Amino acid sequence: MAFLPYFLYMGENIYIFMVIALAILAITDLVVGVSNDAVNFLNSAIGSKAISFKTIMIVASVGIAFGAVSSSGMMEVARKGIFNPGEFVFEEIMIIFMAVMITDILLLDFFNTLGMPTSTTVSIVFELLGASVAISLVKINKMDGGFSDLANYINTDKATEIIIGILLSVFIAFTIGALVQFFSRLWISFNYKARSKWVEALFGGLAITAIVYFILVKGLKSAEIFGGALTDFIATQPELFVLIDIAVWTLVSWIFAKFFKWNVYRLVIAFGTFALAMAFAGNDLVNFIGVPIAALQSFQDWSASGIAAADYNMSGLSAAVQTPTLLLLLSGGIMVITLWFSSKAKSVVKTSVDLARQDEGDERFQPNFLSRQVVKFSIATFENLSKVIPPSLQRKIDERFAVPYTYIPKSKVQDMPAFDMVRASVNLMVASVLISIATSMKLPLSTTYVTFMVTMGTSLADRAWGAESAVYRVAGVLNVIGGWFFTALSAFVAASIIAYILYLGGFIGLVVLLIAAAAILLRNYMSHNKKTKVSKAEDSLRRAESSSIQGVIEESADNIGNMIKRGNKIYTNCVNGLARHDIETLRKNRKGVKKMSAEIDDLKNNIFYFIKNLDESSVGGASNFYISLLGHLQDFSQSLEYISTLGYKHVHNNHKKLKYTQIKELKELDVALEQLFNGTQEIFQTRTFEKIQTILIRRDELFDLVSEKIEKQVARTRTEESSPKNTTLYFSFLTESKDLVKSTMKLLELYYSEHDSTVEPARIEKQN
Repeated sequence: MAFLPYFLYMGENIYIFMVIALAILAITDLVVGVSNDAVNFLNSAIGSKAISFKTIMIVASVGIAFGAVSSSGMMEVARKGIFNPGEFVFEEIMIIFMAVMITDILLLDFFNTLGMPTSTTVSIVFELLGASVAISLVKINKMDGGFSDLANYINTDKATEIIIGILLSVFIAFTIGALVQFFSRLWISFNYKARSKWVEALFGGLAITAIVYFILVKGLKSAEIFGGALTDFIATQPELFVLIDIAVWTLVSWIFAKFFKWNVYRLVIAFGTFALAMAFAGNDLVNFIGVPIAALQSFQDWSASGIAAADYNMSGLSAAVQTPTLLLLLSGGIMVITLWFSSKAKSVVKTSVDLARQDEGDERFQPNFLSRQVVKFSIATFENLSKVIPPSLQRKIDERFAVPYTYIPKSKVQDMPAFDMVRASVNLMVASVLISIATSMKLPLSTTYVTFMVTMGTSLADRAWGAESAVYRVAGVLNVIGGWFFTALSAFVAASIIAYILYLGGFIGLVVLLIAAAAILLRNYMSHNKKTKVSKAEDSLRRAESSSIQGVIEESADNIGNMIKRGNKIYTNCVNGLARHDIETLRKNRKGVKKMSAEIDDLKNNIFYFIKNLDESSVGGASNFYISLLGHLQDFSQSLEYISTLGYKHVHNNHKKLKYTQIKELKELDVALEQLFNGTQEIFQTRTFEKIQTILIRRDELFDLVSEKIEKQVARTRTEESSPKNTTLYFSFLTESKDLVKSTMKLLELYYSEHDSTVEPARIEKQN
C-alpha cells in the first residue's frame, strides 16, 4: 500500500519536479558549502599573509578544480552509510533526499550568515539520519511495529562510529596541533628568519613530505587516479616512501633557500593550501552533490523499471555507482566561482583568523562562565607546572617564545599578519597528517573540525592566548564547537520534521517548503548585505591614528560630528516613540544607542595602542585631550542610553501614555536640542571651529528651558497628575536631557580650548 496519496496523484511528474528541484538545491548547496568550508584551506595562508591574496585564491582555485575532477565517486554515507536502502521504496527515498537537501542549505546558510564555520559532514550525516528515522517510524507505525524495529532501517553502528569520531577529532586535533607547534617553536623560535638555512630546509622537507603524503594517500589515492606501481609501493612500504620524500624535499628546500634565496615557509604554505583545497573538493564535494546525484540515479533506475514508486525497492543503492565526469567539472566550476565572489566565505575565514591571531585587538566573542572557568583552571595548571620546571630551563623556553619587538605604525597594524609563517606551515602540515591518518584508519571525521582545532591548538602553544585575550578566545572556540554540535541536533530535528511534512503534504508541502527555503535564503542574503554596509557606514566611529595633537583633533572632529548626528536622531526617535507609544521604534532606537556605546568602548580599548603611537613631543597634550574627549563621548552616549531605556521600558510595560501637554513640552525640548545638535554637527563637518563660542553661550538658555519644564511638571503633579509612572518617566527624561546638554557643552569646551591653543601659536608663527 502506498503511504503518499498526494504523490501517487501526481504520478511520475512529481518525481521529475523533485529531481529538477534537487539539481537547483545542489547548486545552491555548493555555494553555501564552499562559503563555509573555504576556511579549511584559506585561514593559514590568509592569516600569515605569506603570499598575496590573489595568489592564494589562484592556488586554492586550482586545488579545488583538480580535486573536483579527480573525485572518483559518491560518498557512501549518502547512499547506504546511515540507512539500509533495501528497507525503503523509491517514493520514501525521494522524500528522505529532498528533506536532507532543504535542511542542509538552510543550516549552512544560517552559519555562513553568522560568519561561523561548521561541519558540512556533520550536517549531511545527521540530516540523513533524521530524515531516514522519520520515514522509518512512519513505516513502523503503519505495520504496528515497535521502536526496536528501527534498527532494521538505520545503520546504528555507523552513526555511533561517526559521533565518536567527531568527539575524538576535536580533542586529538587540538592536542597534536599544540604539541607540534610547541616543539616547532622551541626549535625555530619566533626569530625564524635568522635561523640557519639547514633548519629552514629540514623543516621544509618534513612539512612538504607530510603534505605530499596527504595528497597521494588522502586525495589522489581516494580519487583512484594513481594505480599500479606507485600505489602499491605507497601501500606496501609507506615508511620507506616517507624517508625518501624527507630526504628529497629537504635537499630541494636547502637548494632553493641557499642558492635561490627562496623563503621555504612560503613554499610550504602555498603547497599546503593547494593540498587542502584539493582534498576539500575531492572528498567533501559529495557532501553537497552526493544526495542529489543519488536521487537522480535512483530516479533513472525506477523510471526504467516500470514498477510503481510505492513498490520499487531501493536495494540497488547498495551498489557502487560512479559520478559522471561532466557533473564533477560543473561542480568544480561553481565552487571556484563561489570562492572568488562569496562575501560570506570571507567572513567565515575572518572568524577563524581572528581567534588565532598573535596580537591583541577587537574580540568578537564575549566571555562566558565556561570560558572563565577553563582559563582559570588553565592558569592554575600552568602555575603548578612552572614550579616543577627548573628556572634555568624555564628561562630558555621563554627566550624561544619571545617575540622580537618591531615598531609598527598604528595605520599599518591592520596590514600585519595575524600569525607568522612557521605557525601557518604547522597548521597545514598537522591538518594534512591527521586527515591522512584518520582516512587510512577509516575513521570518519570532518575536515572543518580538524583544521579549525589544529589552528586553535597552535595558537595556544604560541602563547597567542595571553591574559588579555584568553577568556575571549576560549569563548570563541566554545561557541564554534557548540555550533557544530548544535548543527548535529538541529540537522537531525529539522530534517525529520521536513521529511514528515513532505510525507503528509505531498506536492503542496514540497512547493511550500521550497518557497519558504528560498524566502529564508533571500532574507539572510539581504541581512548579511545590510550588516556589511553598516560595518562600512560613514557614521561609524573611527579610531584615532595620528601621532600628534593636531592630527588627533582633526581626526576626532569626524567622530564628534558623526556621534552628534546619531545622537540627534536617537533623541528625536525616543520622543516620537513615546508620543506614539511605538514600541518598535523604541526597540530599534535602543539597539542604535547600544551600538554607539559599543563603538565608544572600542575607542577606549584602543587607548593603549593610541598612546604607544604618539610622537614624543605630543604624548602629554594629545593623550590628555583624547582621554578627556572619550570620557565626554561616553557621558553623551550614557545619557542617550538611559533616555532610550526609560522610554522603551515605559511603553514595553504598557504604562499610561504621556499627556498631550507633556508630549508638547518634550517636542519643544527636542526642537531646541535639534538646533544645538545641528549647529554642532555643522561646525565639526565644515571645520569652522571658531563658531563653537556661539553655541556655548546658549548653555544657560537650554538649562533654563529644562528647568521650566520641570517646574511645570511639579505643578501638574500637585494638582492634576494621577500617574506615578508618568511622573517618574517625565522627571527622569528631563533631568537626563539636562545631563545630555552638559556633556555636549563640555565636549565643545574641550575641543574649543584645545583647538584654540594649537591654532594660535601656528598663526602667530606664520605672521612673524
